[in-house]
Amino acid sequence: MERNRRSLAVGVLVGVLILSGCQDPDDMATKMNIEVVGTRPHDRTAFTQGLEIAGDTLYESTGLPVASTVRASNLTTGGVLAVAPLPVPYFGEGITLAGGTLWQLTWKDQVAIARDPNTLAERGRVSYQGEGWGLCTRSDRLVMSDGTDQLTFRDPVTFAPTGSVRLTSHHTARLNELDCAADGSIYANDWPTDTILRIDPDSGHVLATVDAAGLLPANARVGTDVLNGIAQLPGTDRFLVTGKNWPTMFEVRFTAVTGAGGNERE
Repeated sequence: MERNRRSLAVGVLVGVLILSGCQDPDDMATKMNIEVVGTRPHDRTAFTQGLEIAGDTLYESTGLPVASTVRASNLTTGGVLAVAPLPVPYFGEGITLAGGTLWQLTWKDQVAIARDPNTLAERGRVSYQGEGWGLCTRSDRLVMSDGTDQLTFRDPVTFAPTGSVRLTSHHTARLNELDCAADGSIYANDWPTDTILRIDPDSGHVLATVDAAGLLPANARVGTDVLNGIAQLPGTDRFLVTGKNWPTMFEVRFTAVTGAGGNERE
């Protein structure tokens, strides 16, 4: 009998280990809800590639050939402060403010443009290898995505690469627009899905996933493209979120899922 009990205990332990070892790491990240706390109009002609907020200014980079721009508007009123078109044939991508420079990526042109954050006038250009997708500023370095599951760190002055990290899960993710949040994490749109990933950029660990599929109502999706564009409102726990050619920009809060099937871990 004792031998049977020991055999049963060993069998249960082995089964637990096998099950835990077989668990998909993509399913281990915390699930988060998206709570809408407000809305504001968004330019339906804007093929949004990047959002950035600095003080009371909202910067937005848009893409598409011959239609790529960067614009600055008043965060409260929405009034346009400045607009700068990209030279043809550049395809605009992510933007970020680093010190006194507004950096703007291009998609396949392998060129980053340094701009004056007030006038949006071009100050210079630097080249980089690969594609440019999303960009944000975290402390003393830039964080850039290239449509893969990898993030590249860059010097905020020279734009030279200083390191990289690959996600420890979600290896099929195509990281697009990025936001370096105040808590040190990075929120990333996973193109072309309605999923937002919350990432620890030091380890590459995916801390949480947000399902934003229901954000834009079905009756408002005609003529729109994918979810893209996220920026934290300074001094708050809220973010602005929109998409390419979306008619609405949403002010949202991300909250942990609780209850059955949820996980309150942050």
